[in-house]
Amino acid sequence: MRFADPLALLLIPFALAGALWALHRERLRRAPLAYPGSAALARFGAAGGVWRRLPVLLKALALVLMVAALARPQRVFRQEASWTSGVDILLVLDTSLSMRALDFGSQDRMGAAKDAARAFIRRRTSDRIGILVFAGVPLLTCPLTLDYDALLEFLSDVQSGMTESDGTAIGDGIAAAVSHVKDAPAKNKVLILVTDGANNTGVVDPLTAARAAKACGIRIYAIGTGRKGPAMVPVDDPRLGRQLVQIDDELDEGVLESAAAETGGRYYRAQNLMELNNIYGQIDRLEKTERRLPPVVSYHDLHAWLLVPAALLLLAGMALGRTLLMRIP
Repeated sequence: MRFADPLALLLIPFALAGALWALHRERLRRAPLAYPGSAALARFGAAGGVWRRLPVLLKALALVLMVAALARPQRVFRQEASWTSGVDILLVLDTSLSMRALDFGSQDRMGAAKDAARAFIRRRTSDRIGILVFAGVPLLTCPLTLDYDALLEFLSDVQSGMTESDGTAIGDGIAAAVSHVKDAPAKNKVLILVTDGANNTGVVDPLTAARAAKACGIRIYAIGTGRKGPAMVPVDDPRLGRQLVQIDDELDEGVLESAAAETGGRYYRAQNLMELNNIYGQIDRLEKTERRLPPVVSYHDLHAWLLVPAALLLLAGMALGRTLLMRIP
């Protein structure tokens, strides 16, 4: 146990001094009127003096307890440092407008990618995971974290077109992800790249970015989404409203496979939600690395255990001070 504010204990001598002064005044107090002699009253002598001092003693004890509560006594819980396994993983999600294509059953590609990523996150226990999205430009939406509840909230906010930039800059997305993961403490560092297109904008070539990832010890697992062949994408027309527009299958599987192989990772193709979940299941079986967790110290306040009896003592002292017995001189 410890006191969070131990200086407050310096007030205890003043509380005791006040109690002694109150007892001294009680001892000097005399009855203003002389009562007729009575043997019965005489028997109250010494006992009556003790009873008259009891309210002051109770209030003094209550004051001491309140001062001790002011010092904030705390119970200390200490958890020693421990080892745990984990991988630092950054989800790199394509949010270009083509991810709205409706070829995953009742969902579009973006919705299926989020559902599979959500299930993957919930299976992990000791891995730091983050989210980076890209279209024409990359954007880090959640840094590496163990707070999976917050991570899932950020994932829910991911939408196609959220970067407000045209095109699919796969190379820039990989390069930005590498810069955020390269200094992470875990031995195993992984990028899970999900895209449905080809690199058609940006300043960094995907293979160049993959070589940078390899130099930093980062593996890339690339997932190509979407059925082979054309797909339909909903588009909002200002005159005709929402229309379905056909788009071609532009997924550059060769570049994605080469980029993943360059880093010792793998390339997968997912044409439906079941395949996408199975791919994440395979990635879920990544080799774990051990990480030393720092010691955890927590404190539980105990002041209520002092304030409650202090209040009861104070009420008892006030009640006794107003009884008929305490008014007998």
